[in-house]
Parts: sequence; structure tokens; C-alpha cells
Amino acid sequence: MRIAKTRLIGPDGNEAYAAFAVALSFFVFAYSFRFGQASILAYYALWLPLAAIDYRRVLGNYTRYAWIFAFALFACLSVFWSQAPGATARAGVQYLSHVICALIAMRVVDTRTLVRGGMIGTGLVLGYSMAFGVYHLDPLDGTYSFVGAFASKNQLGFYASLAVLFAFAALFLGVERGPWKLAAIGCVLIALYCLKASQSATSVLTTVAIAGLCLALRALERLAPRHRKMLFLALSVLTVLVAIAGAYGGGYEMVLGAFGKDATLTGRTYLWQQGIEAAGEAPFAGIGYQAFWVQGFALAEKLWADFFISTRSGFHFHNTFIAATVETGLIGCLLLTTVLVVTLGGHLRRLLSAARDEEALVLFTVAALLAVRTFVEIDILNPYHVGSFLLYFAAGKLADGRRSRVVNGRPQRAAFA
Repeated sequence: MRIAKTRLIGPDGNEAYAAFAVALSFFVFAYSFRFGQASILAYYALWLPLAAIDYRRVLGNYTRYAWIFAFALFACLSVFWSQAPGATARAGVQYLSHVICALIAMRVVDTRTLVRGGMIGTGLVLGYSMAFGVYHLDPLDGTYSFVGAFASKNQLGFYASLAVLFAFAALFLGVERGPWKLAAIGCVLIALYCLKASQSATSVLTTVAIAGLCLALRALERLAPRHRKMLFLALSVLTVLVAIAGAYGGGYEMVLGAFGKDATLTGRTYLWQQGIEAAGEAPFAGIGYQAFWVQGFALAEKLWADFFISTRSGFHFHNTFIAATVETGLIGCLLLTTVLVVTLGGHLRRLLSAARDEEALVLFTVAALLAVRTFVEIDILNPYHVGSFLLYFAAGKLADGRRSRVVNGRPQRAAFA
């Protein structure tokens, strides 16, 4: 039996396969540490073979993506000066191949299918955590919190935030109609339970902020582009002023106190200080991609001991810019920041200029969530992570020669480029 190409690589005809592939990819990103290398191979098997079907349609013109590949290529090159060349070589190739998979997904998955696959995937991840999850004691603040099937409550909270984001896209951004809206409601309820159980202040605050952003942007779409830009600028300035006033007026301490946090953010400020000092040792090119958290490295061992990490693995600086500078220097940090800022700004420009662009609305919201979390997490810095997958997916959509929009719940797409 022959399967039509459009069933696999045609964004207007492959909805079933594409949604399945996105959902399974999310599940692999969440639990590959549990299921091992076989799950990573399954992830590659979902996307890489599609290039063999029609490589021109699946890969597109990679000369448009030079700025997207820049950080991944620099991470690979850092093997030549890395303090742990074996770890850098392996991680660099993994990150580069991960970027390629995300760009393949970008070519064959439209906005509506991403939302559907995202809801299914986050629902599976959260459901698995609810079925097999556990509570962990945080030795720094002495509290118990639900970490699900993860080793960190922040990762559980991140998937809950994504679930809310995709559900809001289905409910309020005009991407979905009919039964999928009922699925979105169920997704929100599961996500809210996991957010409450995890007690992750980062995830709760970012989820509230992104949900509010979704609703505000949806309301802005009712205005003409010129008025929309003026109002968005005014609201942005007002938000900054309110944030500054809140910080100087004690709002910062009040918010932290509501979540039982202290001014050190449960030791993160100390981590940031140590990371900045480590970055000063090799400020321009870093010590090598993923060459810091290596057993036997003195400062890494000290920080593992300080934070009671007995496994001596799976830890980070809780700040993307500091972590990127430590590993790849100011050059690598600039390259990665460029991908994030250009993606965020590009989709915002599309959103404020077009009469109606659901793709830009969804992907700007995704990029905004990732941007907010860069100050406290490293979602976009590692391979096989849902954050980096979504970043490069959104960046690819911006650089791609095609544009897709959703009208009456149906995607409309230009011809392949």
C-alpha cells in the first residue's frame, strides 16, 4: 500500500501524523531521562526520514536560516577549546541535529496542528506525572512539592505553562473550533492542578503573565494596525513603569512572600554570582558547550555539594544568559540571544502589522514565554528540550518563505518555497 506524500509532509493533509509527531516529541523531551536512548531514536525517526521523501519541500532553502544555525554551529566549534572536549562534541552534535529536527517540523507542521499536538503532548506528559509522580523535599527551604515524574518541580510547571498556552490558543486565539475546545478545557484543568501541586513560583507567574498577554493581544487584533501599534507601545511603557514602581515599592518582596520565597530566590542569586565569576575566566569564547557541569570540575563539584545534589548531575545556573556565557562566552550568548530576540520581535512585527495573523499570535506568545523564562531557567540551551524545539520552530517560521494563517479554524498556506 502506497501512502501519499501529503499524508506525511503536506501541512494541509498531514494533520494526523504531524499532531502525533509533535505530541510524541514532547513526551520524549519530558521523559527521555527515564526511557533512555531508545526514546531519542524514536524522536529522530519522527522527523529526519521525512527529508528522504522530498528533501526540497521538507528542508527548504537553508541559506535563509544562517542566523538560526549560528549558535548551534558555534557550540560544535567550541570542542576545539573545550575543557571537556568529549562532552562538548557529543552535546554539540545533539544540539545541531535537534535544531534540524525542529526546522523539519516547522516545514511540515502548521499552526493549528502545532496547537493540537501541543495540547495532546502536554496532556500526556502531565497525565503521566499525575499517575507516576512523587513529592520531593527541597532541602533549601524545607518544603515538600509535587515534582511529578520529573526530578524538578520547575519542569513540571513548565509543561503546565505550555498546556495553558496551547489551550488558550485553542480557546481564545481563534485557532480551533468544536470538540478541540472541550479538549482545551480539560487540558487547562489538568495544568492548573499541576501548577498548584508543584508550587513553582516561576511557572505560576509566567503562566499568569502569558495568559494575560494572550487575551490582551487578542483584544488588540480588533484595532487597525496603526492604532494597534500605538496602543501596544503605550501599554508596554505602562507595564515597565508599573514593574519599576512595584520593585521599588516592595512589590517584589510581596510576590516572593506569597510563594514562600526569600530574596535569594532559594539560592539562585548565589548561583548567578558563581556563574558570573566562572564566566570571567573565559569571557569571549567560554570553556566549551556543556563543559562546566562535568564530574571532577572543582567549581561544579562545589555547587553540587552546596545545593545537596547527590547525583552530581542535572543542575544548571538557572539563567540562560549566564549559562550560555560560561559555556560559549559572550560570542555564544550573543548568537543565542539573537535567535530569541529576532524571533520575538519578528513575530510581534507580523502581529502588529497584519490585519489578522493567528500564526504570528501563537508563535509570539510561545517566544514570549521562553523569553520570560530565560532569566530563571535554561529552556533553550539544551538539546532534546521542548523549549529549544519551540524556539527554533518559531524562528524557522519567521525565516521561512511561506506564510500560513487560520481562517474560520482552517489553515491557509502559500505554496512551498
